[in-house]
Amino acid sequence: MKKILLSVVILILVLVAILVYRANSVFENNQYQVSESLTPITLNESAALDRFSKALQIPTISYDDKSRLDIAAFEAFHQHLKQSFPLVHQKTKLIEFKDFSMVFHLKGQNSQLKPALFMGHMDVVPVDEQTKDQWQQPPFSGNIVDGVIWGRGAIDDKVSVLALMESLEWYLRQNNIPQRDIYFSFGHDEETGGEGAIAIAKYFAEQNIQFEFILDEGGVITDGVIPGPTQPVALVGVAEKGFVNFRLTVKGEGGHSSQPPAHTAAGILASAIVNVENNPFDARTEFFNLMFDNIGYSMPISQRLPLANLWLLEPVVLSTLLESPTSAASVRTTTAVTMLQGSTKSNVLPTIASAVVNFRILPGDTIAGVQTHLERVIDDPRVTLSAELANEASAVSPTDNIGFKLIESSIRRLDDNVLVTPYLVLGATDSRHFQDLSTNIYRFMMVSLNPETLKQFHGLNEQIAVKDYLNAIQFYYAMLEQTASGESTVN
Repeated sequence: MKKILLSVVILILVLVAILVYRANSVFENNQYQVSESLTPITLNESAALDRFSKALQIPTISYDDKSRLDIAAFEAFHQHLKQSFPLVHQKTKLIEFKDFSMVFHLKGQNSQLKPALFMGHMDVVPVDEQTKDQWQQPPFSGNIVDGVIWGRGAIDDKVSVLALMESLEWYLRQNNIPQRDIYFSFGHDEETGGEGAIAIAKYFAEQNIQFEFILDEGGVITDGVIPGPTQPVALVGVAEKGFVNFRLTVKGEGGHSSQPPAHTAAGILASAIVNVENNPFDARTEFFNLMFDNIGYSMPISQRLPLANLWLLEPVVLSTLLESPTSAASVRTTTAVTMLQGSTKSNVLPTIASAVVNFRILPGDTIAGVQTHLERVIDDPRVTLSAELANEASAVSPTDNIGFKLIESSIRRLDDNVLVTPYLVLGATDSRHFQDLSTNIYRFMMVSLNPETLKQFHGLNEQIAVKDYLNAIQFYYAMLEQTASGESTVN
């Protein structure tokens, strides 16, 4: 008996030693090593801030009801860009799509180099009238108070549009001669589906244009958001989830509620919904692995140990991740029942009952797979399925492309305290319409957010620090200058 116990103890000690060894050896510091910081361009900061402030004052709102589009607001925004950035308008070719989406094309000298595409969008989400009085500064004021710029669009996504235009205006002012073609694509309705971006992508496809890389909005620099690292972490999206709405419909005979059948159409639908919610999609750690391969070395051993030993502890890690809706969304295709409809009167049996279930699809899963899953877990021929507003999950872009490396190096050369890692974008961006135009699509904005300011996306008190906006200009200029030069290596 003592020999058995001794053997068990030895095995446990060996196992613990293996776990600890892997925790201290699996993750390496693969961050870009800064040998020379970026030399900032000499901006007229007050003028740049004034141009950004005025852009935020223009209510370029996207409504689900397209008839509510404020044509005058978008015309004013276009005019503001024209007045603010005269060299961009003089030295690039401007093409408009769907009336208000814009493409600027700066021609390069070397036609053998694939062009690069930088993206943003001009439109913003509406401000809820019921909470408008809770804004600390008016949502379309563009006020600059105590080092902060306030206004809808400050982080989503006029920061990208204006910072890109500032960087290109400066680039042209220096009489630079680009080797590589540079394109800017600014959609006007990203928040409502991106018809402008769809038209732009179609135009590029018809021109047989393939991009070396594409950079759109997406990830940000997080501070205190990712558990573990004490340093800020820049999240560069290398993929984004897809989405599909499935409408579940059940037909019934109707009639008076005083003589109901055993199961009404609403009851049958309710049973189907319970089956859907009780059978979530399988969880996978692949995107967490991708993220922590780059920043795992900076985490405390209590977190490194399970992440470095997924061969043994993956069920424990997944269980922990699934406890939070935020982290759960990164490891599985999510299921959300969002809309229900039945009878219009309490004493009338429904002739049709329907529900809409929204799925956010993890790369690797498909819309067809979601339907197969639904059919299996519902297992009731009385429930019919129809897909609406469907978009497949994106491919996963590589991190060894010049585009990702330029993003990483530019971030680190601006601030080498920031760690950079790839991650999965949970929402949708206009770049999803450009999948056929490049295998190297990245999603990142030079904006710093913490757990509190993250809530400002589509929420109250949207704002950006002055230093962050000025940093965004420096970041885009570094990207633009190096990309346009045509060099295949990162400085």
